[in-house]
Amino acid sequence: MLLYSKTITPRLQYICDFIGNILTGKGISITTDKNLYENETGARINYSDTLITAGEFWLKPHSLLFEKDIHSQVIDCFDVTAYKGFFRTNGDFPFDFLAASFYLLSRYEEYMPHQKDVYGRYGHENSLAFREGFLNKPLINIWVQDFRQKIMEKFSSLTFSHSHFTFYPTYDIDEAYSYKHKDWKRSTGAMLKDLLKGELKKLELRRKVIKGKAQDPFDSYEWMDSLHDEFRLKPGYFFLVAKRTSRYDRNISPYSAALKTLLSRHAARYEIGVHPSWQSGDNFSLIKKEKEIIEQASGHLIICSRQHFIRFTLPQTYRYLIDAGITEDFSMGYGSINGFRASVASPFYWYDLEKEETTSLLVYPFCYMEANSFYEQKYSPQQALQEMRHYYNEVKNVNGTLITVWHNTFLGTDQRFAGWRDVYSTFIKEVAEK
Repeated sequence: MLLYSKTITPRLQYICDFIGNILTGKGISITTDKNLYENETGARINYSDTLITAGEFWLKPHSLLFEKDIHSQVIDCFDVTAYKGFFRTNGDFPFDFLAASFYLLSRYEEYMPHQKDVYGRYGHENSLAFREGFLNKPLINIWVQDFRQKIMEKFSSLTFSHSHFTFYPTYDIDEAYSYKHKDWKRSTGAMLKDLLKGELKKLELRRKVIKGKAQDPFDSYEWMDSLHDEFRLKPGYFFLVAKRTSRYDRNISPYSAALKTLLSRHAARYEIGVHPSWQSGDNFSLIKKEKEIIEQASGHLIICSRQHFIRFTLPQTYRYLIDAGITEDFSMGYGSINGFRASVASPFYWYDLEKEETTSLLVYPFCYMEANSFYEQKYSPQQALQEMRHYYNEVKNVNGTLITVWHNTFLGTDQRFAGWRDVYSTFIKEVAEK
């Protein structure tokens, strides 16, 4: 598949590589040589303002992929059969889906002035996907599917690779244990708080757990192992290892024998990564230090990360992750609502808009986190199950990668999360049997 363009820019090269890899397993070739293009006997895409030859696929370009600055874009969404499009142009496709895909994938809108949420993050309400009602769809994958059909009408002999649906369950270990392995100050303070609030049952359970006479409510690790073994899953775990506790960083000490054991145990069975602390959002040097803590405890090189509270700012956070030696990040989603933040259900390399370059950081977007369902959307377990089924169907329909985020806290025995373990088990079984 050969694409003609008057100019080859980093933006155009980037999006052609991404789209081409989904379609054929390799990038779309680009040329500025009109003679070479005219003599091409295979599939030809004319990405210019005027027609060149008969029988070509004409995709008239929007200006975005030929610009070198970052500025506010005029975007008017419109309906195209069963989905939305923007950057309307003429040609064999109703809009420049290459430019539109780049806009969404690069998170262009997050470089614009915007309102932050209560945690200082990019608020999902700012996004085009939320405002236009397509946050719950992997729109780029849908566009690619439609483009595949359209171009095959011109070039019937064209063959495409067949991507396969992938399910990758992941877990954030923000608080490894509810009562166990806390230092005496934290345990004593918690007991006094239980007593003052009159929560005597909680106080009694805490005492039993500390004495080893009851299971910790957050200790769901063996149950999770059994689930993974039964359905042959290979999940990923992200551990919070902040050196000191804070309002949002509440795990046990990373130097405790308990957490070291937990890290080495999981590293022996699964892929593990760092869950950069809230504090690291104010002091980026902590990312590298927290990564090293996990490496020393587990004996494994750590290349994966997901930001705690999904707290990140583009481009700064991703640049610091790269500097820390992270090559795969799983933070691309919202910590306030479920959906496709980058409107895609496929991994992609991060494009640094300010530097105008493709980076080495491979981004794995997630679309569902149970904490969003529980805390933000106020869903019941059954409503959450329906939501998970929706995202499964959306990703399955485009043969994408479904990444979910859960926490050990929801999968344990804490009464606050009663019923959530059951719906997760139901969902896992449904996915495995389909």
